[in-house]
Amino acid sequence: MNALQAVRKAPAAPGLDVERIRADFPILKLQVNGKPLVYLDNAASSQMPQQVIDRLVRYQATQHANINRAVHSLSEIATNEYEQARRKLQHFIHAREEREVIFTSGTTDAINLVMHGYGRKFIGPGDEIILTTMEHHSNIVPWQMLAEEKGATIRVVPINDAGELVIEDYEKLFNKRTKFVGVMQVSNALGTINPIKQMIAFAHARGVPVLVDGAQAVPHMQVDVQDLDCDFYAFSGHKLCGPTGIGILYGKAALLERMQPFKGGGDMIMSVTFEKTTYNTIPHKFEAGTPPIAAAIGLAAAVDYLSAIGMDAIADHELDLLNYATEQMNRMPGVRIIGTARDKASVISFAVDGVHPHDIGTLLNQEGVAVRTGHHCAQPVMQRFKVPATSRASFAFYNTFAEVDALIAGIRSVQKVFS
Repeated sequence: MNALQAVRKAPAAPGLDVERIRADFPILKLQVNGKPLVYLDNAASSQMPQQVIDRLVRYQATQHANINRAVHSLSEIATNEYEQARRKLQHFIHAREEREVIFTSGTTDAINLVMHGYGRKFIGPGDEIILTTMEHHSNIVPWQMLAEEKGATIRVVPINDAGELVIEDYEKLFNKRTKFVGVMQVSNALGTINPIKQMIAFAHARGVPVLVDGAQAVPHMQVDVQDLDCDFYAFSGHKLCGPTGIGILYGKAALLERMQPFKGGGDMIMSVTFEKTTYNTIPHKFEAGTPPIAAAIGLAAAVDYLSAIGMDAIADHELDLLNYATEQMNRMPGVRIIGTARDKASVISFAVDGVHPHDIGTLLNQEGVAVRTGHHCAQPVMQRFKVPATSRASFAFYNTFAEVDALIAGIRSVQKVFS
């Protein structure tokens, strides 16, 4: 553990009033099995503040119409709100142009868009795609499908016992056949923060584009896609205090212009005849049909909410929670943390000797503590650490040190049941 992750026992990061923030989240007032809800499954999906809920209701009640379809007032309002949402997301990730921001249904949809739009056009027989052992299935399966179709090969970056990428091996994988890199910024299964800026620079020096899966990064830290210089960046709204069914693909305009559309239909065209179709300009070329209008507006409201709190303050508080939880777990006999990278986000995967993760999750739920159990859509990670599954606690800025204590107490209760 590095100096930045030295245990800090302050109740919260300076300027972050957690109790006031918690009041914004109606669901945190729930009880489960007669106990206060301790929600520690934020890596799967974060909760939604009342401000975002209210914005969704206001749109549905007073602004709802289809966009880009009519000149009546509601349609014009809805279109303006939808495009304003795009601009807010542009500024949130520091994209150069708003047309580089494409609304998708989520990270998985965004990655598939790149696979179909870029991969199927520019990757061919004998070409190689570099992925990492820690990738989520959504950044593995699409590329396997492409490799099978095109006769390409997937090369895999290994991870060490701490759950860190072996960067020396990453660099050795490159050769004249390397055509694409896909890498997650933060591991959903381990919490590892990868050195993606370094990885991107190395790939670019060899003319290779890079897709970053940012689903676990954007909710927890400031992201600047221009500073990273990534070619594509994908993330989801529901991990960002926004609605489900909405996500973002950022792509450099020059690359998006060269790509073929993923889906065909209304609004992604300029003209259609039975002889020829002319496609629309970006980003509309990749947004066929009626888009998730309400969800996009809701995601923009979530971005407003998080920006008002401050991503640096969020990151500081979550690091405090991570360090506190790590210290407590390391003191517990029979508990092993899986993923001990020097640079981590607010995720702890753990195993308890003699207890299956599903039993851990079930017993913790009886205490009102919600954690995720399973392979976390990262089966190669489980294979690397020789475990069938893990239990995973993942923290958000609205979690408290008392909730970490509830988790630790719950794990002790689990150990007593199975002792």
